[in-house]
Amino acid sequence: MALIEGHFFCSPDVSPQLAVWARPASQSPLFKAMKTLLLENIHPAAVARLKACGMDVVTEKKGLDEHDLIAALDGVCVLGIRSRTQITVRVLEKAKHLQAIGAYCIGTNQIDLDASSLNGVAVFNAPYSNTRSVAELVIAEIVFLIRRLHDKVVQAHKGVWDKSTEDAREVRGKKLGIIGYGNIGSQVSTLAEGMGMDVYYYDVVDKLTIGNATKVASLDELLHIADIVTIHVDGNPSNKNLIDEGRLRLMTDGVILLNLSRGHIVDIEALARHLKGGKVAGAAVDVFPDEPRDGKEPFSSPLQGLPNVLLTPHIGGSTEEAQENIADFVSNKLLDYVHSGSTFTSVNFPRINLPKADDSQTHRLLHVHRNVPGVLSQINGIFAKNNVNVLSQYLRTNELIGYAIADVDKEYKDSLFDDLVRVDHTIKVRIV
Repeated sequence: MALIEGHFFCSPDVSPQLAVWARPASQSPLFKAMKTLLLENIHPAAVARLKACGMDVVTEKKGLDEHDLIAALDGVCVLGIRSRTQITVRVLEKAKHLQAIGAYCIGTNQIDLDASSLNGVAVFNAPYSNTRSVAELVIAEIVFLIRRLHDKVVQAHKGVWDKSTEDAREVRGKKLGIIGYGNIGSQVSTLAEGMGMDVYYYDVVDKLTIGNATKVASLDELLHIADIVTIHVDGNPSNKNLIDEGRLRLMTDGVILLNLSRGHIVDIEALARHLKGGKVAGAAVDVFPDEPRDGKEPFSSPLQGLPNVLLTPHIGGSTEEAQENIADFVSNKLLDYVHSGSTFTSVNFPRINLPKADDSQTHRLLHVHRNVPGVLSQINGIFAKNNVNVLSQYLRTNELIGYAIADVDKEYKDSLFDDLVRVDHTIKVRIV
C-alpha cells in the first residue's frame, strides 16, 4: 500500500475542509514534516520536546486574531495555545490540516470544543500542572492583604517608618471561603488549614472534603460566613458576574476578596465601588474581562489606583515550575495522540488509552465520525471487502462523535483507505 504523506481525502458527505490524512507506514521518524505552531510564548520545554520527536515547530510570542490565525494555520497539523487565542468555528473549518490542539493552560473556554469535535480535531489541556503555583499565590496575597502590607510597603518607599499595628492581623483563626473546590480550590484549602484558618467551601458538584474543611449548602451561606473569599471556578458562561452587586452586599463587612479564576466571574465595577466604600477591605485580582493580547497593548481597569488592591497580569500559574510541567504534560499528550491515536486525557474526544502502534507489524487505522448508528458495521464490512485481518479494534463515542481504531495486518487491498473515507458520516480518517 502506498500513501503519500500530507495527501488529504474527504468523505463525500462532509464539507471539503474536513480533511482526512494518511502517511506512509515506511517513513521514519513518525512525525517527519508535521508542522506545529506554538503561540503565546509557550515554555521552551514544549519546543524542545516536540522538536526532539521530529516535528517542525514554529513559535510566536503573542496570540493571533481570527484572520491572522487562519493564515498561520496553513499546513499546520498541531496547534499549541494558551488563554488569549480564540479557536472559533471559522478557524476550525479553514484549518484543513489540523489534527490536534494543545491548550497549555487549565481552561479550554477559548476553544469551541463542539466545533473541534465535528472537525475531527482532538483537544488536550493541563488540568493539574499549575495548581500548586496558583494556590501558593492565593496564600501569599491573603497574608499580604490581611497584614495590610500594601500600606507599609508604599510608606517605606516614601521614607516613612510606619510600625503601627492598626488593622494588621494574622490569618490564623480567620474564616476562608472557597468558591469552587476543584484542583486549585482543594489545594488552597490544604495550605490554608495548615496555617490555622477555618476553611469553608461551596461547589455545585458534590466534592470529597479534604482535612477539616466544611462544606456549605449555598454560595450565599458561604458569603455570610467568610472573612476572606477566594474564587476558583471554571469559565462556563453561566458563571459570568457570579459575584455581582447583590452578592458583594451579602459579604461580611471588611471582607477580602480574591479572584484568580476567570475575568468575567466578578463584576469589576461593583467591586471597585465596594472597595472605595469600605465594604470590601482589600482585593487581589489576577484575571480581567478584557486582557491585553501581549505586553505592548495597554491595560486598563476600574481597580487601578486603589491602594488596597493587588493587581497582577494573569500570572497565577506563571512560575517556571508550573510552565515547564505544563509544557511537558501537554506536549506528551499531543505526541501520544499523533503517535498512537490515544485520547485518554482529551477534553472533547471519546477517551481511549491506546498503546503505541507497532509500525513493523501493523497499520493502525483511526476513524472519526459523527455519532450515528451503523458506522462501525460499515467499517467492518469494508474490512471484509478489502481482505483486512483485524488484530484489535476499539470504539468509543460521546454525544457528538464516534472514534474507531483498528490495528490491522499490513497486507490489504489498495482500495481500503478510499472505502473508509466514503463511509457515511466520516469526519476524518488517519493511519499511524
